[in-house]
Amino acid sequence: METPIDAVLIGGGIMSSTLGTLLQELEPSWNIKVIERLDTVSQESSGPWNNAGTGHSALCELNYTPTNPDGTVDISKAVQVNEQFQVSRQLWAFLVESGRIPDPSAFINPIPHMSFVWGADNVAYLRKRYDALAQHPLFSGMHFSTDPEVISTWAPTLVEGRDPSVPVAATFTEAGSDVDFGRLNELLLDNMTQRGAALDLGSEVRKVRRNAEGLWEIEGRRVGSGERFDYTARFVFVGAGGFALRLLQAAKIPEIKGFGGFPVSGEFLRTTKPEVVAQHQAKVYGKAAVGAPPMSVPHLDTRFVDGTQALMFGPYAGWSPRFLKFGSFFDLFASIRLHNLWPMVKAGLTNVGLTIYLIQQLIARPSTKFKDLLDFFPEADPRDWEKITAGQRVQVIRPDGVLQFGTEVIASADGSIAGLLGASPGASTAAPIMLQVLERCFPDRWGAWQPALRQAVPSFGTSLSDDPANAHETLARTAEALRLAEPARPPQLRSA
Repeated sequence: METPIDAVLIGGGIMSSTLGTLLQELEPSWNIKVIERLDTVSQESSGPWNNAGTGHSALCELNYTPTNPDGTVDISKAVQVNEQFQVSRQLWAFLVESGRIPDPSAFINPIPHMSFVWGADNVAYLRKRYDALAQHPLFSGMHFSTDPEVISTWAPTLVEGRDPSVPVAATFTEAGSDVDFGRLNELLLDNMTQRGAALDLGSEVRKVRRNAEGLWEIEGRRVGSGERFDYTARFVFVGAGGFALRLLQAAKIPEIKGFGGFPVSGEFLRTTKPEVVAQHQAKVYGKAAVGAPPMSVPHLDTRFVDGTQALMFGPYAGWSPRFLKFGSFFDLFASIRLHNLWPMVKAGLTNVGLTIYLIQQLIARPSTKFKDLLDFFPEADPRDWEKITAGQRVQVIRPDGVLQFGTEVIASADGSIAGLLGASPGASTAAPIMLQVLERCFPDRWGAWQPALRQAVPSFGTSLSDDPANAHETLARTAEALRLAEPARPPQLRSA
């Protein structure tokens, strides 16, 4: 019998590459194999044109700061997302400082993050949001204005050609970033293979089952040749995007019972015309339409991909029963089981607004969709823009019938297999999510791993929000390593 592989990671995306990178740091002697069904990596959700590339730190994303019933703004989710992103930034900075990634600009670039709204009610909301965030150490340096002339200095495209009678407001911070998660994924996988990991491309996993010895058998076929493969593993991580649900169901672990998935696709408008791109240097997020899911918050983004800049606007929601961009039309139907049928029906009945929104998006004419861009870029010319299809996402349907718009780690009781369901904020929080996987799946090793973890992510296990000095030091160190904008000094430290 062949020696079992220590860790098999199914799916060659950013989650698997992040987990593999951490495992190699913690257990250098482990045998690790990554299995990817396509012939190249970064073709699904990790690909640069399959996501917005926002370093999700809640600096501009209004869906992370909802209004409470009493009219105040709740910033707890924004703080949580920012804390998570700082963990990812620290891991990336560690890889740059240790020479694993020689040039951070290959995957991350500084770009201002802005929120932009119009109309009296939205202006009042954005002011409350700014007031709630401005004193927080992780949001230090944020600016607010209702003056079109000031906003024009931040992003002239937002103001030029706009009706001056409509009130507007914006926040601005230089602390934002644009991340090419596809390139980051490639860099991580390249580093993993250089350190001894194996990467199997063009290999589709069909079955995951536990054998009599308590190990996991991973069976599948080589795409093209049809040649069968069969590996035995001590630990399996299913980071296969939307297809993770199907594979975890195939593994027959009790923890997956009741979970379902609802696929949502998307489209963006993109321009690479240099004179248009030069007019807008920011990521600008607005407010989602009524009934729209959080992942459909409209935004106009500067992107850095393959060394060139572009602008991208969206997303426009679509729908397909596929669970992957390169998946099957039968994916959704093949995921239905007796144990998740009622939760899926309940989710449909309680999300009528989402259904209506999707139908409206599907039947909308191109000219109607372009009007959404004009809300952010009044002088945009449709001849300069092209439509691109984004990645496929599968939203989690929990056993209680709740449609969840975050991520969900599913792990077996013994920790020998785990997988990730869900989407946003996704890639930006890959590091903290994979650390959560490690803690849940390897409790017997967790204590011994702490020194190595502290070296890679110094603040892990602490709250930067509770320590302004540490927050500033951490942001400054990672900004220097990743060549991002220097953070503003928190208000609590300015008099020191």
